[in-house]
Amino acid sequence: MASISPRSGRGRRAMNDINMVPFIDVMLVLLIIFMVTAPLISPSVIDLPSVGKASAVPDQVIHVEISKDEKITIKSTGTVSKTLPSSLEALARDVKALQGEVAQGPVVITADRTIKYETVVKAMDKLQRSGVQRVGLSVQLAE
Repeated sequence: MASISPRSGRGRRAMNDINMVPFIDVMLVLLIIFMVTAPLISPSVIDLPSVGKASAVPDQVIHVEISKDEKITIKSTGTVSKTLPSSLEALARDVKALQGEVAQGPVVITADRTIKYETVVKAMDKLQRSGVQRVGLSVQLAE
């Protein structure tokens, strides 16, 4: 906004400062409106999940271990513990054979930190494409 300076007779000079009074007026009006309407708003009902039994720990967990030379070992824990060597091509078949009738059992992949992540992704992809539902990664936290 420009204003006419009483000292100079030549014309208008621009103001360098911003008038904060209208801004403060608007903010105070908004603050009053929010303070008046806040008690009038009724809180909505929140749909909380019910507390029930925690899901049971699965009886059989299959661990797929990938060593630093990319050799795959499958270990089954549970009622009967088994360990068998495998390859990337036969991974899905061997896991399905170990799962048996418990097709929804979890499969945990543990890999050496020096191998390429591509190998781990290929193993996860093979398992998921073969119908294994619960595939997870095991991580070791840095000490």
